[in-house]
Amino acid sequence: MDLFAHAEKANREKSLPLAARMRPKNLSEFVGQSHFLAPGKLLRRLIDAKRLQSVIFYGPPGTGKTTLAHLIASETGGQFRQLNAVTSGIKELREALQWAKDEVSTGGERPILFIDEIHRFNRSQQDALLPDVEDGVISLVGATTSNPFFSVNGALLSRSQLFELMPLSEDEIVELLQRSIVDKSRGLGMYNVLVEPEALHYCAKMAEGDARRALGAIELAVLSSTASPIVLNVELVRESMQKKVLQFDASGDQHYDMASAFIKSIRGSDVNAALYWLARAIESGEEIRFLCRRLVILASEDIGNADPQALGIAIAGMQACEFIGLPECQLTLSQVTIYLALAPKSNAATTAISAAREDVRNGTVIPVPIHLRDGHYEGSKRLGHGQGYEYAHDAADGIAAQDYLGVDREYYHPVARGFEKELGERWREIQIRLKNR
Repeated sequence: MDLFAHAEKANREKSLPLAARMRPKNLSEFVGQSHFLAPGKLLRRLIDAKRLQSVIFYGPPGTGKTTLAHLIASETGGQFRQLNAVTSGIKELREALQWAKDEVSTGGERPILFIDEIHRFNRSQQDALLPDVEDGVISLVGATTSNPFFSVNGALLSRSQLFELMPLSEDEIVELLQRSIVDKSRGLGMYNVLVEPEALHYCAKMAEGDARRALGAIELAVLSSTASPIVLNVELVRESMQKKVLQFDASGDQHYDMASAFIKSIRGSDVNAALYWLARAIESGEEIRFLCRRLVILASEDIGNADPQALGIAIAGMQACEFIGLPECQLTLSQVTIYLALAPKSNAATTAISAAREDVRNGTVIPVPIHLRDGHYEGSKRLGHGQGYEYAHDAADGIAAQDYLGVDREYYHPVARGFEKELGERWREIQIRLKNR
C-alpha cells in the first residue's frame, strides 16, 4: 500500500501546473517580499522564533500568499489545514476549529489554519474565528486580494499582523523562470529548450508582477511547441500569454484606488497618466456614469474659474456619454480628460465655500442686515426692512457702496492662473473703487 500511495503522490505531483510544482520548499527558495521576509525583518523573525500568532497576507495574485502559508507551516513545525472561503461554509470552518482544539489538547504545536480568499467569508464566519484566535488555539493565516480594511472584520484584523505583498519585479520573475527551465525534477529541465533571454524578460514584463501567470505562460509555450530543440523566443511567449484579466471590484479598493489615481493625475496636469488610468478604468469595467460624475466634480473642485469652460465641457461630456454609451463614449471621455488635464487649475472656489461653511458651522451666526432684508410683504416697512438698500444698477459702474454682510470676512482668494487671474484683478479693482467713495 505504501508503494501504491507513493506512486499516486508522484503522479499527482507530475500533473500539477508548473507554478505549483515550482513552489519553494523552504524560505531560501522564496523570491520577493524582502520588505518583511528578508533576514531581520518582522515576519522572518517571527518564523525563525516560531512565535507566529495570526497573520493576514494581502496582495495581488501570484505574489506568494499561499506559498508563504505552506512555508510557515513547514518552518515552524505546526500542523497545517487549508480552507478556501469560496467553497467552505460554517460547517467546514467549525470542523477545522475543532480539529485545532484536539491538536492543542493532545500537547501538539499550535496548528496553522490557512484560509484562502478570507474576504469571501461573511461576518458570522469571520466572527466564529475570533475566540480561537484570541485564545491562541490556532495560528490563523488569511490570504486576500481585497483590501482587508474593506473586507475583513475589524476585530479579527486587530488581532492579526497584516503583511502587504507587492507585485514581483521583472528581475524576480526572470529568476523564477530561469529556475523552472533548468529544474529537471520539478520544472521543465527534461525538455530540450533553447532560451532567448529577451523572451524571459518579455514574459516577466507582461506578467505584471504575477509569478503564477509568468510560469503558466512558459509552461504552455514549451508544452505546445513541436520543434526540437524548442526555441523559447518572444514570439512563442507572446502567443502563450493569455490576455490579462484586470482585477476590479466596484465596492473595493481597486475601484477607489483607480479613481483616486485618475483624478489626481488630471489635477496634476499629467495628461498621459490621466489617459492611462482612464483606460484602466474602462477596461476593468468601471461604471461610465461614475467616471462622468468624477469629471464634473473635478471641473469645479480643481479648475473652477481658472477655466469656466471646463464645467460646461464636463457636463456636455456626461450628457454625450449617457446618450451614446460604450464603446463610442470612450472618445468623449478621452476628450474631456485631455481638456481638464491641460486646463489651468484653481481650487479657490473649493476653499472659499469650505471656509464659509466652516464659519457658519462654528462661528457666531450673522444676522441679515436690515437693509438687505425682504421688503416686499405687507408690514415690512414698519419693521424697517429694506430701508437704505442701494440698487447696484443705479451706480455709474454698477457697484453699490454698501455693506452686504455686517462683519469683515474673506473667503475667496483667487489664484493668478487662467481666467481667474482676470477675476482677481476685477475683485481688487472693485475693492479700490469702494474704498475711494
